[in-house]
Amino acid sequence: MILLPREGERDVSVVLTGAAGQGIQTAEEILGKVLKRSGFHIFATREFMSRVRGGNNSTEIRVSSQRVRAFVDRIDLLVCLNKGLRDYLKGRIGDRTVIVGDAEEMGDELAGHGLRFFHVPLSSMAKELGNPVYANVIAAGIVAALFDVDFSLMEGFFEERFGARGNDVVSKNAEAARKGYEIARDLAKEISVKVDRDTKAASEYLLSGSDAVALGAIAGGCNMAFGYPMSPATGVLSFLSQQAEEFGIVTEQTEDEISAMNMAIGGWYAGGRAMVTTSGGGFDLMSEGLSLAGIGESPMVIHLGQRPGPATGLATRTEQADLELALYAGHGEFPRAILAPGSIEEAFYMTQHAFNLAARFQVPVFVLTDQYLLDSSYNTQRLSFDGLRVEKHIVKTDKDYKRYLITDDGVSPRGIPGYGEGLIAFDSNEHGDTGRNMDEDPKIRTAMNAKRLRKLKGLAQASLPPALYGDDNYDLLLVGWGSTRYIIEEALLRFARPKTAFLQIKQPFPLHSSVEGFLRKAEVVIDVECNATGQLAKLLKLHADVTVDHKLLSWSGMEMTVEELLERLREIAI
Repeated sequence: MILLPREGERDVSVVLTGAAGQGIQTAEEILGKVLKRSGFHIFATREFMSRVRGGNNSTEIRVSSQRVRAFVDRIDLLVCLNKGLRDYLKGRIGDRTVIVGDAEEMGDELAGHGLRFFHVPLSSMAKELGNPVYANVIAAGIVAALFDVDFSLMEGFFEERFGARGNDVVSKNAEAARKGYEIARDLAKEISVKVDRDTKAASEYLLSGSDAVALGAIAGGCNMAFGYPMSPATGVLSFLSQQAEEFGIVTEQTEDEISAMNMAIGGWYAGGRAMVTTSGGGFDLMSEGLSLAGIGESPMVIHLGQRPGPATGLATRTEQADLELALYAGHGEFPRAILAPGSIEEAFYMTQHAFNLAARFQVPVFVLTDQYLLDSSYNTQRLSFDGLRVEKHIVKTDKDYKRYLITDDGVSPRGIPGYGEGLIAFDSNEHGDTGRNMDEDPKIRTAMNAKRLRKLKGLAQASLPPALYGDDNYDLLLVGWGSTRYIIEEALLRFARPKTAFLQIKQPFPLHSSVEGFLRKAEVVIDVECNATGQLAKLLKLHADVTVDHKLLSWSGMEMTVEELLERLREIAI
């Protein structure tokens, strides 16, 4: 009898793989929801090729009795819908991996891989049901049955997901899932899955990173969202478009990213709260508009979902290589802020915070995510709206109103057209305090540029503090930002070295004043990032004057795994 979880593990790592068009994401959606509703803690993340049909994609679903949040290399149960597995995936198959697949489809491709191969005629069974695509639902049924999920949860999901498409679609999917349950009865004679349930998980929400950014924007008062479709940021615009009517949001798929940014500037000018959502290549096009927001002192929220570049690079993969792009994009010198959520909850709260920060200081604020975070999901407690406010920072103007009044903190009173008697000027030329005196006076240029840059002091004072995990009395400190948070946390737990901690930088720019102290307290600092040059480490040197001792970097296009980080930690730290 094969027992799952493995000895020493508390969760089962299930990977489903198939070609684009075979519905791997649908299988992930089915399993994510029914397993959670059955009382399991879930973490799911996907990797997929940049193509509509063919290739080989996969999704990893960790099923646990306790909260689970990070990507692991280990595969306990592999379910294969197609042949042609890429070497990357084959390399993750270990001696203890149980494989379920269609031998007629796979041939001898996986001969010698894994603990044991169980043949299931997925392809022929799906064709008997009327469509080869049902193979994904049969596979989902097998996995759900192995975890002893009540079949009524499957039926409920199909009614909820496909009910609008008619009873036939619902019944066909249920029939396919039942085939999977029947197969699992035989498999259960040789595979035993025992994961304790937690009733709390069943009542929690299953959210993705894209959902969280979009919900955070709604909570931040966003009423305008613009973008041009670009993976991985498209999910945010799609979510907001689906909720547009209910929450009064104007969404627009513009003809290009230049238009998206300029429409958003117009939105803020008129009193709206706009966001653009894009990825690196699209943001390149937005950079001229970014400078326009800079000199016009327009609030702006930019969701930048990172993927590997340059150019198209790996369009559907992940990386943390746009930190410097966000920091230095745009010509001229003007202040900005960069937030880097490390979890789905932080994606919600930081995006909400970004709108108020942008409105308060009248600067561009970045929410910097990546494909891994956006396309991952897990169950979480209800997001709290307690204390969340929409802070508009708008003044009623009088006839003597000066849009760019010189102030000690650099922040001028912000009026909007139609609210008061004042004229609301906006121009891309350098200007004086009224926004109309564009006589190229060097004194005005010097004063106005200095006024804008004085906002940096206030932005630094308002910066989000870092979070410390692990031993407060540390001598070894890992430092990271963004989506690596839970991977580092889990690796640290397994590393089990006393006097070791992890510092999560939540706002890479401007850095919180406490960061330097945390870094200087450590005897050894290890920087962990998913890019090739250590972009955070360079910022720490530039703005905190601290040089890290080691860099653990990864830039393959795949998220770093817990095991990879753990192995590299053991190589350099005893």
